Amino acid sequence: MLSLTLSFALLAPVALATEGEAYTPLVLSTAEPFEAVAQDEESGEEEDDPEDSVKAEKAAVKAGEKQVTEEKVKKKVIKTIQPKTFMKLHRYEVGPSIGFVANDPFLNRYIIGGVFDYHVTEVFAIEAQVGYAPILGDGGCDDPDWKPLSCQLLEKNSVSPDISRLTAHGSLGLQFAPIYGKAAVGDKIIAFDIYGTFGAGVTNTVDDLVALQAVGVEEAELTENQVHPTTTIGGGARIAFSELLAFRTEVKSMTYIEVVKSETLEMKNNLVVQANVSFFFPGMK
Repeated sequence: MLSLTLSFALLAPVALATEGEAYTPLVLSTAEPFEAVAQDEESGEEEDDPEDSVKAEKAAVKAGEKQVTEEKVKKKVIKTIQPKTFMKLHRYEVGPSIGFVANDPFLNRYIIGGVFDYHVTEVFAIEAQVGYAPILGDGGCDDPDWKPLSCQLLEKNSVSPDISRLTAHGSLGLQFAPIYGKAAVGDKIIAFDIYGTFGAGVTNTVDDLVALQAVGVEEAELTENQVHPTTTIGGGARIAFSELLAFRTEVKSMTYIEVVKSETLEMKNNLVVQANVSFFFPGMK
């Protein structure tokens, strides 16, 4: 029944046209497809396409990621470690030194001397040191070299302490400076390094015959003045105030064997504490 009705409706315009009656046909254009436009029921405005919104959101996310990536790259190129401002490579270091023997309970020994270094690299250097300790008295309680313990043992206890005065020394060794750093002092940055020294040399000693109670004893006089092969080991710190000037403080142990009264061998160890001002040349390149 439905199909018959539709057929009649479609054929009716053709019949009317053949009878000469005025007829305005309904024309359906197929040139462009229909576009579905969704409108807000209340405002009547067109809604945004969901696909366009998703694309815009993705584009924004990508733009944000790119910006974050650029910020990370900028952070990576920021330099947090400053270059070294004080270099020792292929430079000479010379300077005067002053020190004292810290572990001698019987004598005061004050040493003046000098150091000479050639820095092969920033870490290793070849070092030569010399020192001289003057004899200030001839022995006895009035001797400036004697400490109170020596006078007490000799005068009150009648004990003869084995006293020998270090008078001179020289050594050649290797300096190893593995630690380097900087310190802020006020508005200035001061460079420093910490080093160790290893070497060998000679030490001259003079026995105190008054303390030994051996004045005029031939055996004691024969070994009164001696030169000993010596090993040295120590360490210290260097503070650089400029490319040409530095200050050093150092502790070193000097070990040797001496002969007492031509008959007794005795190992001695002198712990020397010293400081010196260093001058560097040539200038930094």
